[in-house]
Amino acid sequence: MKATDVRAMTPDQIEDEVLKLKKEQFNLRFQRATGQLENTARVRAVRRDIARLKTIAAEKRARASAKA
Repeated sequence: MKATDVRAMTPDQIEDEVLKLKKEQFNLRFQRATGQLENTARVRAVRRDIARLKTIAAEKRARASAKA
């Protein structure tokens, strides 16, 4: 997921995407614990996507409060 894609999203879409990624992260943790995880790089990618989404959401909130 690219930052330009996230910036085009609405705050509700960003929140939904964060929830979806958190569920995926939870499942990946279980797969790793049970030894069933095939793509270990996906854990890192999901964590970074969540951080990217949260960062851009915070920027949008700050920009909206600065306008008000």
